[in-house]
Amino acid sequence: MKTMKQKVVFAMLMGIITTGIVSFTLIVVNRGFAPGFASIWMKSWAIAYFIVIPIILIVSPGVQRVASYLCKEQTYATSDK
Repeated sequence: MKTMKQKVVFAMLMGIITTGIVSFTLIVVNRGFAPGFASIWMKSWAIAYFIVIPIILIVSPGVQRVASYLCKEQTYATSDK
């Protein structure tokens, strides 16, 4: 079982990676590499990061349970005749 420290570190690392990629992609698609791109991206990345960390910590246990349920192997009772 993961400790709370592991869960927080995981959320922080996942948050850095996902918010960085998504914010970069959306700004490029919507604004292009316009002047001031880097500062706009950093501001958007920071806002997204501080929103996503609590969401990952709160939502991930439920998502893990749903994923485990959806991926569990079905066992069927067999009868020997």
